[in-house]
Amino acid sequence: MATVLERLWSSLFGGPKAESARPVAEATEYKGYLITPTPYPAKGQFQTAGLIERDLETGRKEHRFVRAETHASVEDASSFALAKGRQIIDEQGDRIFD
Repeated sequence: MATVLERLWSSLFGGPKAESARPVAEATEYKGYLITPTPYPAKGQFQTAGLIERDLETGRKEHRFVRAETHASVEDASSFALAKGRQIIDEQGDRIFD
């Protein structure tokens, strides 16, 4: 249960709280990257969000993304997050970690 301060913070600044942005599905490998959907509840729907990770010579890198699209179910939001993650990788590759 959220405290008054947590609800106030969320209403002022929006976005997911740490506990609501946890992975909801297993990571999926794509072209040497791992994509993990992390949708979160937003205004009665689920916000598209995810995490892209890759092990490089300099260590593990990660890129978090949130998109404007919302979905009626967490499953739909997860599926869409995987598609967006693949699109980001195809368009930007390792530049996402710059």
